Amino acid sequence: MNALERFAPLPLQEDWDNAGLQLGLTEAEVSGALLCLDVSEKIVDEAISKGCNLIVSHHPLLFRGLKQIVSADDVQRSVVKAIKHDIAIISMHTNMDNARGGVNFKIAERLGLQNVGFFAQKNVAGIDCGSGVIGHLDEAMGSYDFIMNVKRTFGVECAMCNELLKRPVRRVAICGGAGDFMLGEAVREGADAFITGEMHYHVFAGHEQQIQICVIGHYQSEQFTAEIFRDIIDRECAGVRTIVAETNTNPIVYV
Repeated sequence: MNALERFAPLPLQEDWDNAGLQLGLTEAEVSGALLCLDVSEKIVDEAISKGCNLIVSHHPLLFRGLKQIVSADDVQRSVVKAIKHDIAIISMHTNMDNARGGVNFKIAERLGLQNVGFFAQKNVAGIDCGSGVIGHLDEAMGSYDFIMNVKRTFGVECAMCNELLKRPVRRVAICGGAGDFMLGEAVREGADAFITGEMHYHVFAGHEQQIQICVIGHYQSEQFTAEIFRDIIDRECAGVRTIVAETNTNPIVYV
């Protein structure tokens, strides 16, 4: 937990968030760490089957307060099962979004962007951070080719875009997850394209030939976050067994 929080300190999380230790006792010796995007009952089952007594997730299991812990929903069942099997749960959410080297930097890395840095940078507790990053492609691409490349890289079945840009795409802004609040900043930064996970309908309008919007799905945009957890633990906690979860927790099905 300390290693993860050194990388993405908890003060970097948004004030509405609930990152950090969710469940369990921190003095227990780690038998294995299962790394995932979301915690669900199936994820807890996978941890049990693989002998892991620690789950590290991006999205918090406990986001809103629980008034009962029975078996009324997946969150409650996950809590009960994790406690029964002595499984600790740690979540690194918006602190990992905002941290240098965090979620958005991982997306940029997957796309092969160069000279990546924060845009709309802020400083929290003396730490430079930001909700989005911006960088450059090695070579400019046509907007259609750029979108197809994004789809291949993230394995998405479809991307929601505005009108195809008629100039080349070179400067790319990124905000993983629900990132439409960063679109205006991306425009002001002179980005040719903006990639995010989800965006409200009306935000698409009014940016024709200003910026290429490419929305690929919340889960899809953040799917490689477990790799960040793995790299931190492998580097800082030698000998701890890390496993990237195989369970797909995306609640959205494309038909």
